[in-house]
Amino acid sequence: MKVATSTFTLLLLFLIFHNIHHSSPFTLSVEKLEEDVIVSSPKPTFTAGFYPVGQNAYSFAIWFTQTPPHIENATVVWMANRDQPVNGKRSTLSLLKTGNLVLTDAGQFVVWSTNTANSSKSLELHLHDTGNLVLRETGSSSVVWQSFDFPTDTLLPGQSLRKNTNLVSSRSERNYSSGFYHLFFDFENVLRLFYQGPRVSSVYWPDPWLQSNNFGSGNGRSTYNDTRAVSLNNLGNLVSSDNYTLRSSDYGILLQRRLTLDHDGNVRIYSRNDGVERWTISGQFKSQSCFIHGICGPNSICSYDPRFGRKCSCLPGYSWIDNQDWSQGCKPNFQLWCNKSTTDYDEDSHFLRLHEVDFYGYDYGFLRNHTFEECKSRCLTLCQCKGFQHSFSEENGVFQCYPKTQLLNGHHQPGFTGSIFLRLPKSSHYEDPNHNNNGLVCSTNDEGVQQEERLYVKGKENGSVKVLLWFASGLGGIEIVCIFLVWCFLFRSDRKHLDADKQGYVLAVATGFQRFSYSELKQATKGFGEEIGRGAGGIVYKGVLSDNRVAAIKRLHEVANQGGETEFLAEASIIGRLNHMNLIGMWGYCAEGKHRLLVYEYMQNGSLAQNLLPNSDVLDWRKRYNIALGTARGLAYLHEECLEWILHCDIKPQNILLDSDYQPKVADFGLSKLLNRSDLNNSSFSRIRGTRGYMAPEWVFHLPITSKVDVYSYGIVVLEMITGKSPTTGVQMTELEAQSHHHERLVTWVREKRRKGLEVASSWVDQILDPALGSDYDVDKMEILATVALECVEEEKDERPSMSQVAERLQINEHDS
Repeated sequence: MKVATSTFTLLLLFLIFHNIHHSSPFTLSVEKLEEDVIVSSPKPTFTAGFYPVGQNAYSFAIWFTQTPPHIENATVVWMANRDQPVNGKRSTLSLLKTGNLVLTDAGQFVVWSTNTANSSKSLELHLHDTGNLVLRETGSSSVVWQSFDFPTDTLLPGQSLRKNTNLVSSRSERNYSSGFYHLFFDFENVLRLFYQGPRVSSVYWPDPWLQSNNFGSGNGRSTYNDTRAVSLNNLGNLVSSDNYTLRSSDYGILLQRRLTLDHDGNVRIYSRNDGVERWTISGQFKSQSCFIHGICGPNSICSYDPRFGRKCSCLPGYSWIDNQDWSQGCKPNFQLWCNKSTTDYDEDSHFLRLHEVDFYGYDYGFLRNHTFEECKSRCLTLCQCKGFQHSFSEENGVFQCYPKTQLLNGHHQPGFTGSIFLRLPKSSHYEDPNHNNNGLVCSTNDEGVQQEERLYVKGKENGSVKVLLWFASGLGGIEIVCIFLVWCFLFRSDRKHLDADKQGYVLAVATGFQRFSYSELKQATKGFGEEIGRGAGGIVYKGVLSDNRVAAIKRLHEVANQGGETEFLAEASIIGRLNHMNLIGMWGYCAEGKHRLLVYEYMQNGSLAQNLLPNSDVLDWRKRYNIALGTARGLAYLHEECLEWILHCDIKPQNILLDSDYQPKVADFGLSKLLNRSDLNNSSFSRIRGTRGYMAPEWVFHLPITSKVDVYSYGIVVLEMITGKSPTTGVQMTELEAQSHHHERLVTWVREKRRKGLEVASSWVDQILDPALGSDYDVDKMEILATVALECVEEEKDERPSMSQVAERLQINEHDS
């Protein structure tokens, strides 16, 4: 079978299941068309080979065979090197004598391999009619490697997405590199869609406001099946181990099918008759495309019109950062000045009402039963408040106020009863964008991956230049060969670490936070000389970066000895993208060899634990109350607003840091997952975590672990702030109280004081308050704070409030004075 080529030279690798196959060793070049091996999969349904992804850029891929074979429009289902295309000159795919299948860029750099180099037997490469590319032992059915185990953005019938894999969308319709959306199973065994954007990240399916403990009622989802597998069959039925099912609209008909996580963040089932080029959407996860996070970028609104499709519009007073790439969003055309010293907050700002518009998440907090004027005043007092949502809850019968720190995930929804009030300079004059045409259809830059010109690609030369080049090449040839051999010898044993560094480079480019070398951080800390804290995960040092920023550099214990580079980079990515005023900010990381370090902003006032020591400067009651409120807000964001599946698991005073204004920032969230990851049964909670005295009873009695373990630890911390007594050192107790368990001493003591105080109708807070506070405090506020803390440390987890409820209660109490 001969294949026509037009503007590029293309090698098609067709492999016959029964007759013709490739046994090791062999080499296939992107520049040559070897007719003797051009064969398709048996029917033929699929084709494998070098696929053009941009100018002078190729990826080794598998696609549905085209009829006629116009490869530019082929439906690609798998790629080996989607984020590192190879050159159109001297790039090869080789099955080596060692049994390793490798893809080499321009004859020099290995960009991808199957990592099967230690196979002792001869291997064969087969492409099946299922679309599965398989390496197996010659003359045997024993599979050594298969592409079905490493999906990119597509699942084919018979292929499963499992606990250790995930689907990653492409960047755009014609740019096949990794995009912003992920489909994966979380540690609660639930299938989720996750937006991992340039600035922030969040889970958007299932709907974030559906807590995991509600899955069993109404949603049909289950957290108890740890199989973690989802697959689509040939008849159009999708089944997931968490009880999620989806049947295609053409279910029951035997068709060509695929499930793809598209570049717009939606998962769709596609089907078509054999040989028909056009695919039909027969099912999808999200019916409302504007509810997909990040779909229109910051400071913009997504709207949907059945006639024209989805449209992205900048907010009034904002303009596009890149009018060809909607994901970058919009930037303000103004600058608001914030003057905290004045009480006339109306002098610089006014608010524009945007009807039927909502921005999900990124609130300063939830203010219950606030009038419009109260909500407006609250936003004006916050320098970073970009606007607020104000609506009436028919269910609760109260007005709701949500001041916004960022304007993300915006969408216009006809019939939505709430409105966004956008903060703008008082001198500006803008209108509601729903009444004008300020928009852009959400299409991305589809020019594909533009391959940079490489120095090793041969260009046009005249005769004299050619002679000089050959002469120079001859003189330097021996030296180059020697250097190359020495390089191979020195770095062969460190191949895995180089791969980790390569992943780190991709992560740094995708996220925007900095990747440091180990030597840089060693120099910044003066040889790790100034220790400012330590914990189970590692030691924290103070350092000064090359740009003179003071940083806190956490040197983790060597936890990735057994190849945990990918897991570490994934954790660092998640932690680095969290964005909340009460969570510590991450600036960068180091993943070099066995070294794992994380670089954070430095907190001038140290940890809460240091500020509660007897010889430290006393935190007055106002600071302690605000620390409790800010910590609750940060944890509520972790549990509910962004990535609700991230649990801190080690809330204690040492992990609550204080900035120059004594505002709290929760630190070290999620890092316990990095410790001895191979012992965690694939990220499930197979061992107790936390610190003695702050741990919830669930850990001890092996009960299901939820966000309520953080609520319990938070309650202990608040009691420690109020009383000045550590739960691990004990308190003055009666003989009866002393019979309690050690970790319950402080809780039991406070409960008993409260019980006796209520019996005699006296202020029980006076008897538990830290003597260092003296008599200068608000009795009512401290009593509410202590009451909330006691509710958080209830033995039954269902009796504890959520962190958002705690934040709301303290917030209301803060404004009631």
